[in-house]
Order: sequence, then structure tokens, then C-alpha cells
Amino acid sequence: MVSVYAVLGPQAGVTTTGAHQVGIDFSGHLGLVREIDGRAGRHDAPPGAVYVTGRSPITWLEVSDPTEALEIYPDRALVSRLAGDLRGTLPNPGEVRPSFAEQDGVVFAVASRLRRAHLAAGALTDVEGSTLAHLLVRHLLRRYSTGPGPRSSTGREPSGELRPGAVDVIAEYTRAHLADVITLDRLAGAVSLSPYHFARSFRATTGMTPHAFVTEHRLMVARDRLLRGDTSVTGIALSVGFSNISHFRRLFRRRYGLTPAGLRGVAR
Repeated sequence: MVSVYAVLGPQAGVTTTGAHQVGIDFSGHLGLVREIDGRAGRHDAPPGAVYVTGRSPITWLEVSDPTEALEIYPDRALVSRLAGDLRGTLPNPGEVRPSFAEQDGVVFAVASRLRRAHLAAGALTDVEGSTLAHLLVRHLLRRYSTGPGPRSSTGREPSGELRPGAVDVIAEYTRAHLADVITLDRLAGAVSLSPYHFARSFRATTGMTPHAFVTEHRLMVARDRLLRGDTSVTGIALSVGFSNISHFRRLFRRRYGLTPAGLRGVAR
């Protein structure tokens, strides 16, 4: 698995997202213009939007906002091997259904950990890197393979992972309650699990703790709001659930290399 991280200014020219790739845009965009197989369209994308390409690349014709993005190129040999393991449970395990600007909690979690490694905030060990690669590829094959995905008779993944779609439920709950107190009990309740089983299964599914997952969402949305609005740093911190403003500033600087006010100053 290879990943490429980039922070770019508005792009007036043409850029391309290659075939057989997973991309996540940590920054929100308005009025993106993209072209796929000769068909162009304009759309808005929230922070954290995921793009999965099949055989056709995506050509970006107009990107008017700054971009913070991560592109992931899964190991094709690993894809083939895991697709073979899933043969019989998936109709076309080697074929990936393209997806554009989708909210995908598992991809978000894996990409967030890879981004931290790129920013030197936590290098990956060989074991952690290969574990993330397996988690990502298995998830892509199950969620994006053409045709219906596999079904578990018990509703629980045999490896101790959360059931399909559960991480998306947690991501949706997190986005809807950013300004509120989010506890492990409330997250577990959103998917009808005990806190202990949820915490263990969530990490097995995403490679990330629930606390880290929520924090990544809060920082991502805070960054987008800082770049877009005139609300004070304190107001934005409170709007994404940070009651301790000093703690927010420390986390933000650790993640992005700039204070919240510094980011806003660079953008202007």
C-alpha cells in the first residue's frame, strides 16, 4: 500500500485522480467540477469526502478551494489475494464500484492514521502498516465490489469487527453531535453494543480508538470552518466540542503545524 499526502491551494488547471485508487479530501469544497469517462459535472463535497476509482480516473477541471487530501494506492497483489478469499461470498470480488464524495467511516479512520504518519505525528510500524492495508482492502472489497455484499447470519463479523455499516453510523452520530459531549456509552448505544465490546470491535475494524476517531472529525471540521468563516477561534472550538480552548489550540497545532489563528492568517 502506497499513500500520498498533499496540501494544495486552489487549482485553476486540470488534475487527475488515477484509476484503482482511494482518495479522501479532508477539506470541504463548493462547486467542484469533475469529469469521468467524458462526462463532466459540478458538485459540492463536505470535509472527509471519499473517492474510490475503478478502471476510470477522475479529471478535476476546477477546484476553487484549498485542498488537503490523501491518496491511497492499495497493493494490487493483496487485492487479488483477499478477493480470492472472499470468492463465493461476493459476486464480483475483484471488481470495484466507483464512488464519488461518499462518507465512509472506515476509509476516514485508515486515512487519518496514514495522514498522521505523513505529518510525522506517529510513524507506522511494519505490522501497523500491513494491518491497515488489510483492513482497508477487505473493507473496499466488501463495500464497493459490484453487486450485493456478503451477509452475516449473526449480524456480527467473525473476526471481532463491527458489522458492515456500523462505522458509518458512528461517523454520522459524531458529525451530528460535534458540539455535544460524546461518550463511549453513547457511541456504543448508537450501534446497540456494550461499551467494552464496541471499543474493542471498533479498533479491530478501523485501526483507531473511538476517542481518536471523534477527535479527528472535530479537528477536520474546525479546520474547514476556520478557512470559511469569520467566527472566532473560540466560537469554532466550542462548535466542534472543545470546551478547553487551550487544549484545542494544542491539538490543532500538533495536527496541522499551525495554530488556528495562524491557519486563518495563511489562508488570507
